Amino acid sequence: MKRLLAACALSLGAAAQAAAPCAGTIYLSFDTGSQSQAELIAQTLKAHGIRATFFLANEKTVRGDMSLDPSWAEFWKARVAEGHAFGSHTFDHVYVQPGAKPITVRAQFGEQAGKLQQWTPAQYCQELRRVDERFHALTGAHLDPIWRAPGGRTTPAALEAARACGYTHFAWAAAGFTGDELPSEKFSNASLLQRMLRDLKDGDIVMGHLGIWSRKDAWMPANLEPLIVGLEQRGFCFATLRDHPDYPKQATP
Repeated sequence: MKRLLAACALSLGAAAQAAAPCAGTIYLSFDTGSQSQAELIAQTLKAHGIRATFFLANEKTVRGDMSLDPSWAEFWKARVAEGHAFGSHTFDHVYVQPGAKPITVRAQFGEQAGKLQQWTPAQYCQELRRVDERFHALTGAHLDPIWRAPGGRTTPAALEAARACGYTHFAWAAAGFTGDELPSEKFSNASLLQRMLRDLKDGDIVMGHLGIWSRKDAWMPANLEPLIVGLEQRGFCFATLRDHPDYPKQATP
C-alpha cells in the first residue's frame, strides 16, 4: 500500500509539474538557407515536442539542388505531419530595395538573380504566392497567410502589397536574432547563446536558418539544444506563429 501511495504521489507530482503555467511563450522560426542544418533542427524540435514556424524560399542547398525541389518533398511533408507552421519567404529570395514606390527588388536566385527590377503590387503578391503553389504541389498543404522578407527588409509599398493579397509580415525580436549568419571569428557560439538566454522574454520571435553558407562554426549544432533546454528551465513554452496575437484570424492567401 505504501508503495502504491508513493507511486500515486509521484504521478500526481509529475502531472502537476506538467500542468504548471508557462512563464511565457517563445516562437521559434527558421528561414530556409543552405539546408545543411535542416535535419538536425527537425530532429531537435521533434525530440522536445516543439512546433516551430518555417519561412520558405527556393534556395540553393548543400545537396546541389534547391530547397523547394521535389527532392525536398519528403522533408516538408514530415514537417507538415508534425504540425509546424509555414510562411512565404518569397520564391527567389527577393530582397526589397529602399524606397517606397515603386517596389524595387533584387532576387538572389532564379532567372532574374542579381538584377534590379521594379514590380507592381500584383507582381510582388505573385512572388509570395509562388511559394504556396510549390509547397502545395510538394506536400498537399498550403502555407499559412504569413511571410517574412529576406533580410527583414521591407518598405511600406511591399508591406501593403502583401497585406492586399492576405499575407501578414513577421520579423523577429532583437533578442531573437540567433546570429547564425554572423562571422564566427567575431561572434562565438557561446557568446551568442549566452545573450539569447539572458535577453529573451515572453512573446519574442526567434529567427534562425536551416543552414548558412558563410559561417564557419555553424550555430545550430552547438546552440539549438542548449537554447531550448535553457529556455525550458526558465519556464518558457513554445508555439508556432499561428498562436501569436498578430496572426491573421480570417485572411487566407
